Amino acid sequence: MATGYESGALYESQAESKRAFQQLKTRLHRQMIDAMDLSKAGQLPEHELRKQLRALATHLCDMHSAYLPETEREQMVNEIMDEMYGFGPLEPLMNDPHVSDVLVNGADTVFVERFGKLERTDVRFADNNHLLHLIQRLVGRAGRRIDEVSPMVDAKLPDGSRLHAVIPPLTQRGPTLSIRRFSTAAVEFEDMVRSRSLTREMADFLIAAVRGRLNVLLSGGTGAGKTTMLNQLSRFIPVNERVITIEETAELQLQQADVVGLETRLPNVEGRGGIGQRELLRNSLRMRPDRIIVGEARGSEVLEMLQAMNTGHDGSMSTVHANDTRDALDRLELMIALSGAELPPSIARRYIASALHILVHVVRLSTGERKVMRISEVAGTREGEYNVEDIFVYRMTGIGSDGRAEGAFYATGYEPECVRRVASRGHQIPIELFTARELIAGGEYNVKY
Repeated sequence: MATGYESGALYESQAESKRAFQQLKTRLHRQMIDAMDLSKAGQLPEHELRKQLRALATHLCDMHSAYLPETEREQMVNEIMDEMYGFGPLEPLMNDPHVSDVLVNGADTVFVERFGKLERTDVRFADNNHLLHLIQRLVGRAGRRIDEVSPMVDAKLPDGSRLHAVIPPLTQRGPTLSIRRFSTAAVEFEDMVRSRSLTREMADFLIAAVRGRLNVLLSGGTGAGKTTMLNQLSRFIPVNERVITIEETAELQLQQADVVGLETRLPNVEGRGGIGQRELLRNSLRMRPDRIIVGEARGSEVLEMLQAMNTGHDGSMSTVHANDTRDALDRLELMIALSGAELPPSIARRYIASALHILVHVVRLSTGERKVMRISEVAGTREGEYNVEDIFVYRMTGIGSDGRAEGAFYATGYEPECVRRVASRGHQIPIELFTARELIAGGEYNVKY
């Protein structure tokens, strides 16, 4: 058995070998750039240009056969092509369907999230300049820029993934890069029930709430699955309704025919030209929406959103970062204050309580599982405080030997007042749905359209 010293030496040797491989790849990549005739490259069809570049990369690898074993040449050619067109050393991670986040903390440290858990990878860059060039290429492809003048950037990649990068002088260990993957395989309600993120009864209630035009606010932490849940709820908006979505980075994928997607714009280098969610919300009210969906409420736009919910745009939805449902309501109060509206706390609470009907709190557990922890009704205010009643809850009791959460979903026995509101719009919710009991999780689920 290898000693700790031997294991450490082996790890260092492997790391040095990978670093040397990346450095050679960087040199070959630069030689390719120097050898290219850019004036002719722009005239070639895409497939022909790629074919010629691959042939050039193969030729260069053959010339360096003294440093590159034959078994590694094909890998080198593929990685050089990834440097030209793809994500460089990150290409295998971006092609892994189970990776939801790619996190790069300098040239030698790359983490990924799989199934809700972070893992360190053996992916490395040649050096920080190699990483910086990749960031600049990805950012440039998205129509943004990053340099010492603008050392932070948010961008959307062509496949819909979200990119965030920070470079020196704001970082101490070299450039950092975070990519939130865009999932092409949508997680549907049926999958959520099967994976025990919620139960059939909870899904039936949420579907009825959307069809019955209740205003819904989803809360949770980063990566909890708020946007995924919002996407699924939007499936049940009737196809004859006009929907306007407002987001900082477009992530929602609505299936209705009459959907207008609005996206914010960052200010330019001079600090001008920025358009935020508040301006988009004000403008959207002139576009005859039936419903408005705000991808994430995070600032002064909350006041306009609540006004829309209170003035005929029933069935609107949004998400907010919060630790629980009551914290979500407190955050809305804070955002109203940020809007400049000088409302007394009691008035602000009544305003919020009259706009919102249903609160849904989603959590990513330490096991990596995502659960709908709480579905609650905002039943007005009582003595200046929110009257929030839980309809369904999840109570976790521990972690099993298989590493999965142990616990159960429950119906609390509370019959929400909004049932009558939903019924008035032609959607009946069986009262037995709310009978106090433990709910059976898992199994097959078929949405009743």
